[in-house]
Amino acid sequence: MLIIKSFPLLVILILFVTSFVMPIINKKSTVKAISFVSIICSMILSIINMNYVINNGSYIYRVGHFDAPWGIEFHIGIIEVIMGVLFTFVAAMIIWYSIYSIDKEIKEDKIPLYYLMINIIMGSLLGITYTNDIFNSYVFIEISTLASCGIVVIKTKRDNLKAALKYLIMSCLGSGLVLMGIAFLYSMTGHLNMRFIHGELMKSYSNYPNAILITLGLFTVGLGVKSAMFPLHTWLPDAHASAPAPSSAILSSLVLKAFILLLIKVLYRVFGIDIIRQFHILDIIMILGSIGMIMGSVYAIFQKNIKKVIAYSSVAQVGYIFLGIGMGTKLGLTMAIFHMVGHAVTKSALFLSAGSMIEKTGYKKLKELKGIGKEMPVTLGLFALGALSMVGIPILPGFISKWYLALASIEINRMGLIVIILASSLLNVAYYFPIIINGFFGEENLKDKVYKSKSKPLREEIPVIALIAAMIYVGAASKWIISLIKLGLG
Repeated sequence: MLIIKSFPLLVILILFVTSFVMPIINKKSTVKAISFVSIICSMILSIINMNYVINNGSYIYRVGHFDAPWGIEFHIGIIEVIMGVLFTFVAAMIIWYSIYSIDKEIKEDKIPLYYLMINIIMGSLLGITYTNDIFNSYVFIEISTLASCGIVVIKTKRDNLKAALKYLIMSCLGSGLVLMGIAFLYSMTGHLNMRFIHGELMKSYSNYPNAILITLGLFTVGLGVKSAMFPLHTWLPDAHASAPAPSSAILSSLVLKAFILLLIKVLYRVFGIDIIRQFHILDIIMILGSIGMIMGSVYAIFQKNIKKVIAYSSVAQVGYIFLGIGMGTKLGLTMAIFHMVGHAVTKSALFLSAGSMIEKTGYKKLKELKGIGKEMPVTLGLFALGALSMVGIPILPGFISKWYLALASIEINRMGLIVIILASSLLNVAYYFPIIINGFFGEENLKDKVYKSKSKPLREEIPVIALIAAMIYVGAASKWIISLIKLGLG
């Protein structure tokens, strides 16, 4: 069983080591195979590890020869293994999709570099997920930030350069604030290990009320920038709209989630609920989440580019997650994590479906994609299923999240939040349904369109089908997943 406990470290090593082999090989077909095989191996190891943790409970894995607080350790609990499986599965589907499509978006000589950065991103995101060391988290943040900028700028077009520079500047600002927060924590506790920081804070937090308030603010704003919390989201629409479709899918479905998970760990594991309830940080997070739910959707309604619509939708969906976190209750936090799972599989499918439409038609504007349902019925059908989840149709995970968030709102006696959740759902309808309706219906829209004339082969559609199937499973198995998350939260 000891070898299973080392799987989280092994997964990160596999992704990092294989990434640096790719430029040496410099043959695109081999590089694609290495990236895909490495992520599949990572997914298998993550599934085995999840099964072990569910049956045997969480564990601490020591990295190196020294115990904490001097050495680095991984905390592997139920939440961590769920995210590990989610990240590797979604990444595997995105890489599968990219194998057939990335050649059409970037130059051939950039392909080894592209997959190098994908593997580095995945390794660093899993590092953020597993590590129990706050400074180690910062190292992984910086690695993922540089690689994430790389997969945006890889197309070397003017829009990409502008979007990547904006992303880099704001990410560096966010990283700097996180580093300052870590410095404050170290000065107060003398530790970098999350367990030991919490232990010291519980003894002496009353001596540092102002320092703790500043530290909470630094982490919330710093990680809020990196996870596109409204109004710190301004880098996201340009980065997602101009990047290749697989890059957009990774940024929205995975990168944002790792930083939100880290914020949850900082708030609930490093500080603890007893400390953060003495400040108003959760109220601020809940208010910003609520505003993001509405404003993200309002911005999406006025977009003419399909990828920008989905990008602003991500701002709204991240708002739901921050709403759950800000509630400060077990049910609210549970649904924030559940929504992260549902959103990851759904939003990646939406970006890949949109990428397929753009690839086959050359069009990005919504008015140019009218009638696309006749030319690409399977692709738009998959997009429609993902959109229905975002809107909140029963059984699908988007509905489950909204339903339980409404119940959590009643639990804390804030009925106004239910109105906000309903309003956000109606706004989702306003920008997703016209795409579907204009794609499938309307004599004028379908005129001169040839049935299935631009459909992709099945092997290229399978990754999106798998993601939508996973989305439906998350909704159907929501009771089990929610109970598992509750168990992980203790």
